[in-house]
Formats: sequence, structure tokens, C-alpha cells
Amino acid sequence: MNRIRDHLVAAGLYALLAAIFAATVYPLVWVAGTALNPGDTLLISSMLPEHPTLRHFGRLLRETDFALWYRNTMFISVSNMLLSTLLVTVTAYAFSRLRFKGRQTGLMTLLVLQMFPGFLSIMAIFVLLLQTGLLNTHLGLILIYAGGSVSFGVWVMKGYFDTIPRSLEEAAIIDGAGRADVFFRILLPLSVPALTFVMLTAFIGPVMDFILPQIVLRSSDKMTLAQGLYGMVSDKMNSSFSLFAAGSVLTALPITALYMFFQKYLIHGLAAGADKG
Repeated sequence: MNRIRDHLVAAGLYALLAAIFAATVYPLVWVAGTALNPGDTLLISSMLPEHPTLRHFGRLLRETDFALWYRNTMFISVSNMLLSTLLVTVTAYAFSRLRFKGRQTGLMTLLVLQMFPGFLSIMAIFVLLLQTGLLNTHLGLILIYAGGSVSFGVWVMKGYFDTIPRSLEEAAIIDGAGRADVFFRILLPLSVPALTFVMLTAFIGPVMDFILPQIVLRSSDKMTLAQGLYGMVSDKMNSSFSLFAAGSVLTALPITALYMFFQKYLIHGLAAGADKG
């Protein structure tokens, strides 16, 4: 009976995984098929067209501002990655290695902040950017992303820093190294998995986000990929679903490549960062 029950449980788990896999892959294949479809409609006869074409990719680059949207998005993503990584690593080092008044309260505050969705503060963010003159600027959007990434990233980096023996730092300090040398020459090189996770999530976040850019950025020359692609299908009189699908594919390819290349670092960094709190 136990063996039969184990087989049934295993079969149920495999069926659940297969359903999740199908639900995840089906939209991706449909979008790819729409991008390669000779027509301009979203309703295609088959997921893989009989006569695929790359015409829509050429139209996307020639007839739209896709290159401008892509450049804006990459600038925001790279800037956010650098600023977020700096803030997260320095803050996590302070919480992991230093002992000061309010340390536990600060950690719990960061933990509580993760429980609230970001869109709850949209009105406050809008008013703040308006008063500081940062509305409709990439800088304002970067600062919002960087500030929002601290609460989650600090816990990941702190957990990883906690796994590194303090004896390594103490030996370096005895040899004459300062705090900066310990941080940049010992902790950061040993924290590559967690650092990669923080950097990659900070880079991909702005690429996938639509709500904040739609609120902060108002000019057409400052639009991101999400805003530009949404504009292709939001107009009921001129919905370019094939161009939208082609843009989605071009947007997803570099992100997928990054995930595939850094997969082992992402898994290791997230798992190791959860070992100790």
C-alpha cells in the first residue's frame, strides 16, 4: 500500500509540473508564432505558422522607435543595477558585520517593507518626484528602483555575508588591511553568487516593469520598452499585434540568455543567502 501511495503521489506531482510547464510555455510559443506569422492579427490558425517570416522584425526596427525604447531601458536597467548593488552590498555589510543600536529594528523594518506591494506608494512617489523636479526623468525612475530594491536585496546579501567566516577578516585586519580592503578584496570576491543574483534582479526589474514608467515618464523620447510595446496594442483602431509579438521576442531573448548563463549563480546565491538570517 505504501508503494502504491508513493507512486500516486509521484504521478500527481509530475502531472502538476507538466500542467505548470504547459501553462508557462504555451503563451511563449504563441507569441513567437505570432511574431513569425505573415499576417498582422493575434488570432493565428496554428501556433507555428506554415510560412514563417521575419518581416515584422524588420518593420519593428524601421517603422517604430524600438531602438530608442531599447536604449532608454538599457540605460535605466544598467544604472539601477550599479546603484542598487552598491546600496545593497554596503547596507548588508553594515547589518552583517557591525553592531549598532537599532540594528534588529532596521532588519525587521526591511522585512516588513517586503510585505507591501510597491504600487501602494505610487501617489506618494508621484508627488515627491513632482516636488523635486524629477518627474518625467530617467534619474527619478532609477532612484525609485534603487530604493525599492534595498529591502529584499539586503536580506539576501546579509545572509550570504553571515556564511563567510569572520576569521578571514580578522586575519586581514591583523595584517594591516582596513575596512575597505576587507570589503572589496575579501567579502565581495567570496560573494559572487549572491552578488550576481542581486545584480541580475536589479537589471531585469526595469525591463519588465510597466506601471512605474507609465506614471513617471510622460515624454515619448523617454519611453521604455514596456511603454512602447503597450502602445502598439492599446489603440483599438491600430493594434499591431505582430509588431508587439516581435518586440516581445527581441526583449525576452537577452533576458533569457542572461538567466541561462548565470543560472547556477542565481540558484546558489539565493539558497546560500537563506541559510542564516
